[in-house]
Amino acid sequence: MTECEVQSKKLVDALGLKHEPVAITLIRKGEPLPEGYSQPEKPIRHCQAIMRARHGELLVVQGDKQACPVGASSLGILPVPEKVSSGEFHYNMGMYGSQEAAKGTIIQRPSLEEGTVEATAVAPLSKARLKPDVVVMTGMPEQVFWLLPAASTFSMGGRVTVNMAAVQASCADVTVVPYLEGHANISLGCFGCRKTTDIAPEEMLVGIPGSKMAETVAAVDKMKEGPIPKSRAK
Repeated sequence: MTECEVQSKKLVDALGLKHEPVAITLIRKGEPLPEGYSQPEKPIRHCQAIMRARHGELLVVQGDKQACPVGASSLGILPVPEKVSSGEFHYNMGMYGSQEAAKGTIIQRPSLEEGTVEATAVAPLSKARLKPDVVVMTGMPEQVFWLLPAASTFSMGGRVTVNMAAVQASCADVTVVPYLEGHANISLGCFGCRKTTDIAPEEMLVGIPGSKMAETVAAVDKMKEGPIPKSRAK
C-alpha cells in the first residue's frame, strides 16, 4: 500500500469516517496537468469537486471549468469579480447586513495570488497520484474534534485558533488557510457548499496541510488505543 492509502485507511477506521479524506493538489502555472485525473464535462465549484472526490472521483479542474469565481479567485485561478470585491454579490445573497460588511469579509479573506494556479487536482486520498498540498475531510463534529488536536496540539500542546467566515468554507477556509498558514483549520460549512453539494446538515469540514498528515495520522493512531474509544463508551 502507498503512504496515502495507509493514511486514509487509518483515519477512516479509527474515526469511523463515512467518506474518505480528499487529497487536493494545486497545479501551479506552467506545471503539466496530471495523468489519471478526469476533467469535468461542465463547470463545477471547488466544493462540488471535493464532494465528488470523497465519493471516489479523481478530477482536475482548470479555470474554464470553475463554476464559482468566488472560490476560484481565492485559489489564485481566476480574477476576483468586481461584484464580489465590492461586497455586492454576498450582500445580495443575504449573508450580510450591508454591502460594506460583505466587502470587509472579502478584503480579509485568505487567498492565493491571482494567476499563480492553473488548476486544482482532487482525489480520494487512497487514490491520489500527486503529493497533496492539503487533505480535506468531512465528518461529524465529534470526528473532527479528534482531527484538530491530532494535527495541532498532540505534540506541542497549546490552543487552536480557527479562521473561518460565513462564506467560502471549502475553498478559503479548509484549502487556502491550511496551505498558506501551514496548520489545520475547520469550517462549519457555508451557503455555497450547503446549497450545491450533498454535504449533510450535521457535517463539517477540516483541512490539514499535506506536510502535517504523517504526524496527524500517527497521533490519531495513538489516540484510538485510549481516549477515542473511552470517550465513545456509554
